[in-house]
Amino acid sequence: APTHTINYRLIHSNCQKTSSFCYRTGMNGLQLFLPCAAGVESWLANEVVSITQLPTDDVKAVRAGVLVNGSWRHAMLLNLHCRLAQRVLVQLQRSPYSKEDDLYQAAQQVAWELWFTPYQTFKIEITAHHSPLKSLNFAALKIKDAVVDRFRDRAGMRPNVETQWPDVRIYAHLTNDRLSLYIDTSGEPLFKRGWREDKGDAPLKETLAAAMIAATGWQPDSGVPLYDPCCGSGTIAVEAAQMACHMAAGLQRRFAFEKLQPFQAHVWQQLREEAQDAIIQPKEITVFGSDVAHRMVDFA
Repeated sequence: APTHTINYRLIHSNCQKTSSFCYRTGMNGLQLFLPCAAGVESWLANEVVSITQLPTDDVKAVRAGVLVNGSWRHAMLLNLHCRLAQRVLVQLQRSPYSKEDDLYQAAQQVAWELWFTPYQTFKIEITAHHSPLKSLNFAALKIKDAVVDRFRDRAGMRPNVETQWPDVRIYAHLTNDRLSLYIDTSGEPLFKRGWREDKGDAPLKETLAAAMIAATGWQPDSGVPLYDPCCGSGTIAVEAAQMACHMAAGLQRRFAFEKLQPFQAHVWQQLREEAQDAIIQPKEITVFGSDVAHRMVDFA
């Protein structure tokens, strides 16, 4: 085998053997970004502080999301417990750009090999706000080229692109002069809680239902009942009931971080067990729902 391939495998093996060292040094100073619906930012920031117990100075509400100075453990915690965020992203690069070649240079500087291997598939998701570039598809292609070229230079092989069910999702966001690169730790959007068997007609996303509950100011421990007279398939009622039972939002699903290099199964298992142990049975029922359509109540 080529020497560079052997070196990659040695590096990968050494990182696996010293995963606790990698975890302590490289994964404690992460910049996390949690996108959310417009208008939900302040509630999401409060939720993040409650989940992570981080100082408020490390949590900042910005346009359509929240920035968090946290760790890899915080990323897993937020995926498991967060009800208002759309997903949890790790910011890996933020740099100025003016043309497509600048995107290539910025993406090639990211140590992608610390996050996934060339044996895994990936996909580039790109969004823009007032970007001067003419083609987002071409911009995404330049970033993809940078990722595969870095792997080819260091490992002698490259990961494949998979547009439907990739192992890894890389998010790129362009403003008028800045590129931000993120790696996704969530996989499917966080509104997919994992419990729903059938959504019925015109389903309400669970993240929006949680935001509506937050807007009411309802607290499950206050003793004040919550009633949804147009409950549909029961999204608001189920969200509220899970809150009343102290049930983690993501306890019934899988996440993309389970396929990433920093993942430690024993740490994740401990977080899941703690979430499971926190579930309670409320003394009285305080959540109610009804609907004019009997079929939708059956879904609920």
